Amino acid sequence: MEPQLLDYVLSSDVRAFSTTRMGGVGEGAYSEFNITHYCGDKEENVAQNRKLLCQTLGINDHQLFLPKQVHGTRVLRIDDDFLKLPQTEQQESMEGVDALITAIPRLCIGVSTADCVPVLLYDEVRKVSAAVHAGWRGTVSRIVSKVVDTMIADFGCNPENIKAVIGPSISLDAFEVGREVYEEFSKSGFVMSDVSRFYPASDGDCERDGVKGKWHIDLWAANFMLMMESGIPMEQIQVANVCTYKTSDSFFSARKMGINSGRIFNGIMIKE
Repeated sequence: MEPQLLDYVLSSDVRAFSTTRMGGVGEGAYSEFNITHYCGDKEENVAQNRKLLCQTLGINDHQLFLPKQVHGTRVLRIDDDFLKLPQTEQQESMEGVDALITAIPRLCIGVSTADCVPVLLYDEVRKVSAAVHAGWRGTVSRIVSKVVDTMIADFGCNPENIKAVIGPSISLDAFEVGREVYEEFSKSGFVMSDVSRFYPASDGDCERDGVKGKWHIDLWAANFMLMMESGIPMEQIQVANVCTYKTSDSFFSARKMGINSGRIFNGIMIKE
């Protein structure tokens, strides 16, 4: 049994991917493949799926890193000092973290998602990788911009050398939001005509031109624009163009399946 991965052509230096639901041992709403340890899945199934993924990547369990995310903007470096910590302290350090960065080969860093936007980044010159969890709160708080800033400040990266991919996540069409979420994006300075669309709906909580409806937010566009603002060239940003809500048979979707369900692992590993 082997996990079925959606691989990205980001650079010959790295393995970048998102897991699908296929190829693991999970059951029910966690079937089949989930390695997120804090979403209600059975510990033994999570452990077995981690083992299967590590076998696929050719690494050991202690080389696979997944933080416990909180929809914040905390960024953690996986460096030599971190690796010297006991595993219990490493795990504690990853509590409340929504992005990981490393320049160490043969370490797979990643974030878990189930509608939120995963962003994987790699600087081919400085050989630095990053994995970012950007839900709507993280996007409003510009977490991907903060990660790029950290790559520049801590590793000497030039954003012109960074390549990125936006992985499977909820699409504009499926991401209906309340007025308060729309206003959060507006207050944060996003150009709303670029990242939102009004959909007529009889039960809408807002009105435009006398028509009731609801706003939808384009998280892909919002994060794409943030990366461009940070200096990453447009042609170096890929979008997987996979809506988790519409493809919940292949990718976990919390909005479709409920929060007591599995998560996608979006990982990146520098090969050598």
